[in-house]
Amino acid sequence: MYKPRNYRRSMAPEGLVSFEVMEAETDLAISADKDLSSVARQAITNYRRDIEGYIKKDPRFFSSLEPIDVVGDSPLIIKAMAEASRKAGVGPMASVAGAVAEFVGTELLKYSKQVIIENGGDIFMHSLTPRIVGVYAGEYSPFKNKLAIRVDSPGKNIGVCTSSGTVSHSLSFGKSDAALLISSDAALADAAATTVGNIVKNKADIEKGIDVARSIPGIDGVLIVIGDKMGSWGKIELV
Repeated sequence: MYKPRNYRRSMAPEGLVSFEVMEAETDLAISADKDLSSVARQAITNYRRDIEGYIKKDPRFFSSLEPIDVVGDSPLIIKAMAEASRKAGVGPMASVAGAVAEFVGTELLKYSKQVIIENGGDIFMHSLTPRIVGVYAGEYSPFKNKLAIRVDSPGKNIGVCTSSGTVSHSLSFGKSDAALLISSDAALADAAATTVGNIVKNKADIEKGIDVARSIPGIDGVLIVIGDKMGSWGKIELV
């Protein structure tokens, strides 16, 4: 069931044009140098076709909660998801939101110097200036409307992805209010957010979650929020 993403009302990256594109279950909030709705829609259609087509050939890609091997001639987005899930130790679909955001974003970078895509709380960003990303830990969190990070990687691809056991509709075996991961690979950030989110079941698990995040190759930073406690490591600049 579709739920309005009201948090998007506060998303207005300075100097960019913002628009939304929906195609089947995919719902992206996009900011770029200009409105690229038609280009984004075609890219979404193409990558959804790749993913759905592969799932028909191998249903395990959709249902597995563990990494699986994919065939050599698989579409690039399938290979990226499989590699991300292998590094993070979760099923391929744990990386789907980040992967779609990144692959669509990469297409849009052919027409725009800057692109920011939000896909259900998972973000792909290629910005020429620092950006502030809000962290949502739930309506009743003591950090509501108080927590954000500064992302400062001009001209580089950045993935900022979040998993939650209390807020998100996505599958999580943990109880964190927010497990946010940063990587230059958005698919990996998404998969790793699931991994860390699954581990954190109480406040005492924050350190364990950070240790696991640090052990995943390609992860640059982690922020974990549960109740009135938080912990972070790496390229996390709170503002």
